[in-house]
Amino acid sequence: MFMAEGGLMTVLIYFIAAVLPAVILLIYIYRKDRVEKEPGKLLMTLLFGGLLAAAASLALETGAEWATEYLLGYIHLDEQGMALLDAFEVALIEEGTKYWLLKRITWKSKAFNYRFDGVVYAVFVSLGFAAIENILYIFLYAGLDAALMRAMLAVPAHMTFAVYMGVCYGRAKMYDRRGSRGLKAMFLMLAYIVPVVLHTVYDGTLMIGSDEAMLVFFAFVILIDIFVLIRIRFDSGKDVYIG
Repeated sequence: MFMAEGGLMTVLIYFIAAVLPAVILLIYIYRKDRVEKEPGKLLMTLLFGGLLAAAASLALETGAEWATEYLLGYIHLDEQGMALLDAFEVALIEEGTKYWLLKRITWKSKAFNYRFDGVVYAVFVSLGFAAIENILYIFLYAGLDAALMRAMLAVPAHMTFAVYMGVCYGRAKMYDRRGSRGLKAMFLMLAYIVPVVLHTVYDGTLMIGSDEAMLVFFAFVILIDIFVLIRIRFDSGKDVYIG
């Protein structure tokens, strides 16, 4: 439908609307990496990893949906329970694919020598994921009507989850270099668990959709956005060399 008169311009507008929020946030987090910039090739690999994470998540979520439908023959949940279950499944899968690719690409990289690098890496994977998700959502489902709302909520949410993942991930690497296996394992676990919890609350309250749930949703979004900006400023300003 985009090849009609004015179709190429429509495609361009849709594409810009889909990727611009991610690009702005990528520039923001890149500039916060003040001590030593990361190699461009590594950052591009992480963005591509985010695209792979999105594709893997789509396949895994389809399988999880089939499994859930089967299990519901034995488990009876109300609408709120179903919303939370769906949100939890999505969070487990999406944060899991991001985390797996983040660790596979960066854990042994020689460039991973500062604690804040973990935040940068996690955000690049997550915003690669968010960009392709936004493109598919805007082109296939909602068009420009949803672009502004997703720019204000969905894309920043992916970055927020990633910042907390990266904060824990960077500390795991720091403790790994110091030979502290217990703290390394704890922070690697938290690098997955914390974003899963945040993602579940975000999606769950939104999926429930009641007045009370939406009140919780917007309060939650405001609070985690404030906290994540403080966290970025602190970790960027107090970056630590980890060797």
